[in-house]
Amino acid sequence: MSKKNDINRREFLRTISLAGAGITLAGCSRQSTAGLPTPVSSAATATVGDENTQLSSEETANSTPTYGDALLAIAHGENPAEMTMRAIAAIGGIERFVQNGADVIVKPNICTDYYTYEYGATTNPDVVAAIVQLCNGAGAKRVRVMDNPFGGTALSAYKRSGIEDAVIVAGGEMEVMNNNKFRKNAIPEGVDIREWIFYQDILDADVVINVPIAKDHGTTRLTLGCKNMMGTILNRGQIHSNIYQRIADLTSRVRPALTVVDGIRTLMRGGPTGGNLDDVKLSNTIIASADVVAADSQAATLFGLKGGDIGYIPTAAAMGLGTMDLDAIKIEEFSV
Repeated sequence: MSKKNDINRREFLRTISLAGAGITLAGCSRQSTAGLPTPVSSAATATVGDENTQLSSEETANSTPTYGDALLAIAHGENPAEMTMRAIAAIGGIERFVQNGADVIVKPNICTDYYTYEYGATTNPDVVAAIVQLCNGAGAKRVRVMDNPFGGTALSAYKRSGIEDAVIVAGGEMEVMNNNKFRKNAIPEGVDIREWIFYQDILDADVVINVPIAKDHGTTRLTLGCKNMMGTILNRGQIHSNIYQRIADLTSRVRPALTVVDGIRTLMRGGPTGGNLDDVKLSNTIIASADVVAADSQAATLFGLKGGDIGYIPTAAAMGLGTMDLDAIKIEEFSV
């Protein structure tokens, strides 16, 4: 790992100045783009669920795109925290998702305690910490970070990943998912499964922010945002029957408000646990969207694939959980 990418996390989080980065905690306004990077690509517009971001084709043709209008943002660079903040700003800012007093749960991928994040199997700690910091700045009442690792204990995985230390410095809480908090819940839109045992706090939270790492997977080809929802349930082994549909069914119940895909260090082979640094590619990319299907479709391109190549992506799109047609949505892509 280069010295540029080996950032002293604690010092960075103590000293980062959002004003110096050219953004505010609320993200970028629709009226001004001062101090922000110039977008290098914009696709056609699409209708988004937020009435403030609904733009007709005529309005788009007659106006200059501004930050906050995009459905999806792609940030490239060498500073994971700043890239994360800029990407979220480009799709409307954190306050589009997190209101004052909100109970927020951030769900990264902390699959095992086998390796540090450099091996590309767990979400980059700086990405998670930046999201926690933004949520706190937006007035969140509480910001908890959690996952249900399948290798090692949660405590050891949280520590080994580097996420625990980064989250605490950023003002968040690490929560071990207690088995007593898992409850059977209906999945009203489920096609194959109509109920499952979910971590109740995740379903009860005001906001769930999904922060997967983009990586190879032996069963589903890639682990991305929809697949990351498997960390919200018990009995994951049973999901592997008709896995693509069941992943989509789980996603329909959790419905993350925001998905931020960590494409900094992408595990190209040997997933989901990895273990060989030669299998890790430095992609230096962050993808952010309120549309988990669009985010996953874009993330697939980091591996030379399309959304349709990953079984659960077209399945989720068919359920109306988002769009995999990247040509039909407005995208802001820029370097930080």
